[in-house]
Amino acid sequence: MDKKQIQERGSFMTDKKVIRQRLRMLRTAMREAGVDYYLIPTADYHNSEYVSDYFKAREFLSGFTGSNGTLVVSQEEAGLWTDGRYFVQAQKELEDTGIQLFRMQEAGVPDIPDYLRRHMWEGQRLGFDGRTVTARFGKQLETALSEKQINIVFERDLVDTIWQERPSFPCSRAETVPVQYCGLSVAEKLSAVRNKMKEEKASALFISRLDDLMWLFNLRGNDVAYNPVLMSYGFLTEKEAYIFLQARSLQRETLESMKEAGVVIRDYFSIIPFLREYFAPGPAKRGILFYDDRNVSYTMYRLFWAYGNCREGSSPVEALKAVKTETELSYIRKIYLKDSIAVTKFIYWLKQTAGKEELTEYDAARYLDSLRQGIPEFLDVSFPTISAYKENAAMMHYEATEKDAASLSAEGMLLADSGGQYLGGTTDVTRTVILGEIPQEVKERFTAVATGMLRLAGARFLHGCTGRNLDILARGPLWDLGMDYKCGTGHGVGYMLNVHEGPQNIRWRYEKNVPEAVLEAGMIVTDEPGVYLEDRYGIRTENVLEVREAFRTGDGQFMEFAPLTWVPIDLDGILPRQMPEREREALNGYHREVYEKISPYLTEEERAWLQEATREV
Repeated sequence: MDKKQIQERGSFMTDKKVIRQRLRMLRTAMREAGVDYYLIPTADYHNSEYVSDYFKAREFLSGFTGSNGTLVVSQEEAGLWTDGRYFVQAQKELEDTGIQLFRMQEAGVPDIPDYLRRHMWEGQRLGFDGRTVTARFGKQLETALSEKQINIVFERDLVDTIWQERPSFPCSRAETVPVQYCGLSVAEKLSAVRNKMKEEKASALFISRLDDLMWLFNLRGNDVAYNPVLMSYGFLTEKEAYIFLQARSLQRETLESMKEAGVVIRDYFSIIPFLREYFAPGPAKRGILFYDDRNVSYTMYRLFWAYGNCREGSSPVEALKAVKTETELSYIRKIYLKDSIAVTKFIYWLKQTAGKEELTEYDAARYLDSLRQGIPEFLDVSFPTISAYKENAAMMHYEATEKDAASLSAEGMLLADSGGQYLGGTTDVTRTVILGEIPQEVKERFTAVATGMLRLAGARFLHGCTGRNLDILARGPLWDLGMDYKCGTGHGVGYMLNVHEGPQNIRWRYEKNVPEAVLEAGMIVTDEPGVYLEDRYGIRTENVLEVREAFRTGDGQFMEFAPLTWVPIDLDGILPRQMPEREREALNGYHREVYEKISPYLTEEERAWLQEATREV
């Protein structure tokens, strides 16, 4: 993407009458195919969080534009399941479409397998495109529907039969990442993965997750908005390594780098014939195939199931990728400083401009994007910039458009959540900026959010902890107020890759199908508690933290976090007396470092403002 211009991404949000017509067309296609219920997730063939326009079938059929949601359609009903980040947004976008909203994890709300088990009759047929449903979810459906002998039909994409002007299949140019930026060659990474395969006694490893593949083969692309990845598959044995890419994406440099690493390139669409040929001699001769059922498609799973000698588990690539090399960390620290300078300049501009000039949420987002574009290493934004004013900030993933954006004035708050893709790192930061007077109650909650963020950032913990051990530190100040936010507190962040990365995360709820990982030195993770009150306001404060070793005692190795983000927290929303002394000192210490690191890069006017914005409280 040209770093001088951030293009608007496509959306299929349209008139509600059109949505109802599309649902009628789908139901006709279902009757012709003999399918009673049809399921459309938000996914491509690799379970990517963000998908290209080609794969936005759920958005095309429902009008819901959030990044997570699954649509289920029968002849009589239609329902959409999404998580707490999107409840407010989904309610508005689904209104008058005939689609019922199911709020995931809310009391009394069935999950999809339970809903289908209750509603489907014995012997009916459930259909979906098996390439866009994960193996894990497909198996859950099998289990839930087995008693009713429901037939699962997964070979057809029925949406394709009614989508007359479907966007083209994504295909961008493959770019090779020089070793100087990542610290490890492809050969070294392959060796590390093979060592993990030996631990699993696996003879072969199938890889479907796109960011895992980009990390392993030191490649990047632009097949998925905001995520610099290529549509690809990987297959490793003890001695062979294959990557499956579209021929149109290949460059001479890519061919040479793969050949040098001993990697064979095959065509992306040849993966199934390749696997069938590989399986042909039988499991006894080929040994155990290892794969991650969270990201492998149900179609692939059924192919593997026919093979028989398989083992499921967490991808070894994901765990290796999560721990950044010293080379990666050195670039990340530099990029986060540059990114923080841009965000700090944005806050100064916003406070000087809002209420004095005509300004909308959209204008603010574009200005913030333009500041990032001025950084020489800038490649793209890492997700659509969230610029949400007043009640719009209650929608966690709200995105203003030029035609539909609230005007800013000298009152209330603007929540700005944004990030960049750079040569040298991927960033993510949120600040809620006070634009004028806010009530005492709002300040109390703003202070609780900041307290939680600082409390987690200042944690020391024994090695062996996962994010679930630490979540209460960030969430506790809000729980004390009888409040909660319906999402996790933190996620991993990729390196010139996806802004959301695992396996590490910070969340309180135990979920069987959500992985947990020990927090290791070299991982990075977000710290982002918040408050979201529908039709009123939203507050979020987010820093990105690096996990480091602190010290060792007779009780073991202690770990700590170090901030990568250096952006002031708006003191206009802070009630110092409400803050415990430890967090107040932490805020003052953090602001001293913000001023020391950022002020040399500001104008005289900006520097004077920052000195006041980081004063001791």
